[in-house]
Amino acid sequence: MAFMKLFLIAAHIIAALLVTGHALLSKRNVRAAIGWIGIAWLSPLLGPFLYYAFGINRVTRRAMRLALPDRPGQTSRGARAASSESAEVDPGAADRDLIGERLSEQIATIAAVAARVTERPLSLGNQIDMLGNGDAAYPIMLGAIRAAHSTIAVASYIFRADRVGESFIEALAEAHKRGVDVRVIVDGIGSGYIWSPAVRRLRAAGIPVARFMHHVLPWRMPFLNMRSHKKILVVDGELGFTGGLNLGAENTRVLHRPRQVEDVHFRVRGPVVGQLMLTFAEDWHFTRGETLDGPAWWPALKAAGDMPARGISSGPDEDLGKLEAVMGVAACEAKQRLRIVSPYFLPDSELSSAIVLAALRGVRVELILPEASDHILLDWAMRAHLANFLQRGVACFLTPAPFDHSKLVTVDSQWCLLGSANWDVRSLRLNFEFNLECYGEDITSTMDALIDRKIAKSRPLTLEEISGRPPLRQFRDAAARLLLPYL
Repeated sequence: MAFMKLFLIAAHIIAALLVTGHALLSKRNVRAAIGWIGIAWLSPLLGPFLYYAFGINRVTRRAMRLALPDRPGQTSRGARAASSESAEVDPGAADRDLIGERLSEQIATIAAVAARVTERPLSLGNQIDMLGNGDAAYPIMLGAIRAAHSTIAVASYIFRADRVGESFIEALAEAHKRGVDVRVIVDGIGSGYIWSPAVRRLRAAGIPVARFMHHVLPWRMPFLNMRSHKKILVVDGELGFTGGLNLGAENTRVLHRPRQVEDVHFRVRGPVVGQLMLTFAEDWHFTRGETLDGPAWWPALKAAGDMPARGISSGPDEDLGKLEAVMGVAACEAKQRLRIVSPYFLPDSELSSAIVLAALRGVRVELILPEASDHILLDWAMRAHLANFLQRGVACFLTPAPFDHSKLVTVDSQWCLLGSANWDVRSLRLNFEFNLECYGEDITSTMDALIDRKIAKSRPLTLEEISGRPPLRQFRDAAARLLLPYL
């Protein structure tokens, strides 16, 4: 008995020391490092096990660096700007000069920072159309799949086998039968970890499918806390769709009235579609080891409009922090108005400070959040998180049911961000996300008009309401907020 006790003590000390060393060397966030070290020492054996399961980033992939700028249709300026090996060209300065010719100085600063952070060129000549919810977007997406003649790439966090999912499965199967190259990526948890009917149906149709971060071996456990949250469809390499819509009936009014989810999706045309395709191709290579190459996947992309846009891939690999940096500089550079629509709003201290400082500078800052989301713990945590913003003059509006899953940002009626990422730690540190930043008054005015409609049906949340919650509810909400990194 004494020997066993000494063995367990020694095992605890060794395990806690290992966690301490790893956390000190790998954790950039000081509070996260302190928290994990404390758990390891104060929770014998259980603490190190939790760190092993949830605290270690095992995603060591590097992006493929497919030679997108060398594909047909890319300009020489874009090729030079995208090259991280070119010491002579500063893509940030190039994009700043380009945007500075059209828009205000602060918007040009956002472009410069985004170029340096993402190492991707600003793509010119694009057209982005807002499609709205699934009732409007799904028929257009299905029509594009049925009209495909060479390739189809689909990535979705959730791919259900309900009436909506079945319609996509049937359309993809028909395309596969007529000789179209089809590739599908679904998340290993979002689309069902133990059992995924959609994956089974797609594979039965002969369609190559990858389940992102889906491993069963204990030493390959990133699936516990890391997910691909991207929503991408690219048809024939030249027509793209992205936004917040998963593939499921809950996004339609007709099929899912009791638990309907409001969202917004976008059709993308022009050279920036190549950046949608690039993020899919990198994920496909990561999951299946296959390189998608050739003109069928990478056609020459012609201008479809006059909008500058850029794709931003983010995730807990070499893309960590890129989207957060762009969000932060957008908040810092706002001069008149900053508007944020998000289903979940739990930003970390750095982003929170940028938003608060914008309000203190006199910027009109508006948060549009759901009255009730689909995760009650998140609702509790958000209530505890919002007091600091309301105290500093940030306006908050709560949208009624149905649950609003939209993710939009606009700055000064000239810049907007759309895509899959929420304003929370999970999206910005743990999930793989894809967003588009768009420049110009036309696209931003469309987003602002949508936000105006959301505000018109919302109610304002006041500081008095937050402060007047019963003490037990405040305690509950504050406790839920402690789970912020994992909500």
